[in-house]
Amino acid sequence: MHRWSPLNERQLALLGRLNAGESLAAQPVSDRRSAYALRDRGLLTVRRSGGALSAEVTEAGRFYLQHGHHPDHPDHTSQNSRTTVAASPPGSRPATPVSKPIRPTAAANHGTATASKKAPKVPMAYSERPIPVARRAKALDLIERLVERREVIIHEPDEAQVTEWRRVIDFAKRHSLVPPGNRIEKFRMFNRTRDLQISLLDGAHPNAGRQTPEDGPRVPVPVQLRSPHPVVSSLRDDEGRLVMPAELRRRALRLFQALVAEAVRRGHKVADHPVADRHRRHGYSYNGRVTAPSYSRRNGELNLVVGKFTCTVTIQQESPQSSDPLRAEKLMLEFSPSRSARRRQWADRKRWVLEDVLGAVLDEVEFCAAEDAKREEEEKRAKAERETRWHEAMAAARQRAVQAELARVLGEQAGQWREVALLREYCAALEVRIAEASASEEAQVASPREWLGWAQRHIEAIDPLRRLPGMPTPREPKADELKSYLNGWSPHGPESHTGWGNY
Repeated sequence: MHRWSPLNERQLALLGRLNAGESLAAQPVSDRRSAYALRDRGLLTVRRSGGALSAEVTEAGRFYLQHGHHPDHPDHTSQNSRTTVAASPPGSRPATPVSKPIRPTAAANHGTATASKKAPKVPMAYSERPIPVARRAKALDLIERLVERREVIIHEPDEAQVTEWRRVIDFAKRHSLVPPGNRIEKFRMFNRTRDLQISLLDGAHPNAGRQTPEDGPRVPVPVQLRSPHPVVSSLRDDEGRLVMPAELRRRALRLFQALVAEAVRRGHKVADHPVADRHRRHGYSYNGRVTAPSYSRRNGELNLVVGKFTCTVTIQQESPQSSDPLRAEKLMLEFSPSRSARRRQWADRKRWVLEDVLGAVLDEVEFCAAEDAKREEEEKRAKAERETRWHEAMAAARQRAVQAELARVLGEQAGQWREVALLREYCAALEVRIAEASASEEAQVASPREWLGWAQRHIEAIDPLRRLPGMPTPREPKADELKSYLNGWSPHGPESHTGWGNY
């Protein structure tokens, strides 16, 4: 089945309902399979958020509803090419005059009827179809904005918008719309709305497959290891590290010395990376002899410090146990950034050796340092924003808690007043009953009169209006009492939240 295959009645009806604004979640469960079929044909985008399905009709879906066929259908390419003319506003004139078709004569029709029926239909070029034309326009507009401002931020994007912008960026890359010597990168920011940032950066992407010597600056490698850096000297004197053949070990130390010297020249710092305790063999005592803890590591490591960014660079044999002497002689450099998912490796190859790519290694370290600093700045800004919103939420929660406390006091006073009114009514009825008592009951009304007197005194004591009630002084609400007013925030701080709420 092709993307342009006709829709059945259920699929077409579902597409029309969704285009009219109905929610996919409100559709019958039996229509979900139809929704995914429409998605696979590019007529619909389906996403799941919080366990609920939602869908949005694409440009191709609206085209299908308007024209009755898929925009990629090869049998309707001529009709698709006339879409722009048909969609022009009333009264506008086409760019080129459209001549009326000439009715062929009988003689001409006799000779050409068979040929015209068998004439093959030329499919529309991909670049002329509606969706690529619209995507090219978006890509050109994005490139123009990036060249002018170097950065474009899409505020509060949903998943459909993020997907569309990814496709626009991929279109710009595939069709060479990015200015030479630049690259486009995107990432979701760490703020509350998770904005999408699209940036135009200088140079090729580090993962663009470049590890050739001509792509990076050359770093001179010493022929002999003389006056090494203290970190390299410590590696050289430690026989438990860089356990490999002597010639390879000398070459690894010279590579490290060249890398360290270039890093220091660029203003960076270098530090030793000690062997972790998990790699050490514990010492033991036997027959009166004590053996100190030791280790045996095939690799050597050091730390490069670029600003606040620290990464560990490791050098080792790529295939230390290979029986092929050529493979066993190959060295490999790698580094793993502390906070980034990026991981790079360089090794000896036919076209280059490690001596040729040391400049590329340092360029990658500096790139990750800049990326880490940018991420840290975004996290600080997001943390400050969370703290501000938390203080606002706490102030609003305290105000709501105070209002709730005042409402509770008012309710208690009104309830007490209602109770007093009921008691006064009862006492009035009791007083009437005592007054109506007959002479024979005179001896029996002493106790009721005593009870009535006590009740009247009690009512006067508990009457909330015997004095003018003033504005109550609310107490400071406790942390647990604020939880119900914080909309998911924690009363113990902005970083202890259970949800950031909607403030």
